[in-house]
Amino acid sequence: MVKIVKTVNIIGAGLAGCEAAYQLLKRGYSVKLFEMKPVKFSPAHKNPNFAELVCSNSLKSDLLASAGGLLKQELREMDSLLISCADKCRVPAGSALAVDREEFAEIVTKELKKFDNLEIINGEVTDLDITQPIIIATGPLTSDNLSRSIAKLLKEQHLYFYDAIAPIVLADTINFSRAFVADRYDKGDGDYINCEMNKEEYDAFYNELIAAKTVELKEFEKMVVYEDCMPVEVLAKRGYKSLLFGPLKPVGLTNPRTGRYPYAVAQLRAEHNIKDSYNMVGFQTNLTFGEQERVFKLIPALKDATFSRFGVMHRNTYVNAPKVLNKFFQLKEYDNIFIAGQLSGVEGYVESIASGLVCGINISRHLERKNLIFFTCDTIIGGLQNYLESADIDKFQPMGANMGLLKGLDRYIKNKAEKNNLLAVKSINFIKGIVKAENLC
Repeated sequence: MVKIVKTVNIIGAGLAGCEAAYQLLKRGYSVKLFEMKPVKFSPAHKNPNFAELVCSNSLKSDLLASAGGLLKQELREMDSLLISCADKCRVPAGSALAVDREEFAEIVTKELKKFDNLEIINGEVTDLDITQPIIIATGPLTSDNLSRSIAKLLKEQHLYFYDAIAPIVLADTINFSRAFVADRYDKGDGDYINCEMNKEEYDAFYNELIAAKTVELKEFEKMVVYEDCMPVEVLAKRGYKSLLFGPLKPVGLTNPRTGRYPYAVAQLRAEHNIKDSYNMVGFQTNLTFGEQERVFKLIPALKDATFSRFGVMHRNTYVNAPKVLNKFFQLKEYDNIFIAGQLSGVEGYVESIASGLVCGINISRHLERKNLIFFTCDTIIGGLQNYLESADIDKFQPMGANMGLLKGLDRYIKNKAEKNNLLAVKSINFIKGIVKAENLC
């Protein structure tokens, strides 16, 4: 009889690594969780706890008929630790699921440390012991030393793109004579501060933004940016109205003082429940700190703003998934090694959590000589699995959750909302069925 290995090494205690660890720990596996913090921090990390959210505190829409909301519900049905923790520390964000970052990281860390079968090893991993079952979940900021080891293992260089972080302003420095509280189309409880601009103010802001000085990126000759994290100055250079259909769009936001839409609106979303600081929604940037302060203060409501954090840009690293991974997040050449999180080619917080859940379940099934699980394109999770395996090797780009990943219905539905609701019901029914059939919880 073949003895089942009951210890799995997980490298990285971010979103994917923590979810994978939980799925294994509750199944009785011993987990060695390697995390280089607090011994060493990446350029974008500062919190010593697990599951640190770097770019934003939003996990995007929580509406079931949206891709992000459906993916979160699929994860809830499969007992995702991290979505459960996010639900416990949510902050007001309309129809989105946004969290208090500090509280979220603290809760996740405490929940994992409750398991006696968890061993935490702090320090940077530089080499891979490929004889052991491993989940690599080091994220888009994988250290240079480990990146070289992974590249050597895969016999190729990583792909990459650049990601950006938005600034945060202190609440008591916002000029509310030029701002109003409202959610777009009144879908919420007044969770956003809306900083209005008229046409002349927008023109002045726009012209200064496109001419502002950016931080020089010396590591690569060209910058590849992911569309959903486009720096605001890069987006602005696509055309005068690009911001008016993006982060400054006024649609659905009626100014109570005038009864009309402003010409442009910059939205702020609370970082914490106490609402002492606000994130500039959609204002990821690579401007120098001095230029951020100068240009963003041209928004009238922020003329006297104090920034508790300026935006920064950093490199994201990921593998060429269709070349090196199968649909189970398993390396094609090393079946005891799985890659989870953004390093695998999924894009987004919740997508990273989903990949960690799939890796945790499937590495346990691999070690138990069971069939690995593909959740099929009836689900967002399965759609992501399918994309990573079947995308064009020569043009591979990371993918986030979207309804296009789902297999269509067996009949034509013209109404988009009705169609998405039916797809969501189909997905959740499938998840409930496979959870019961395979005893996944």
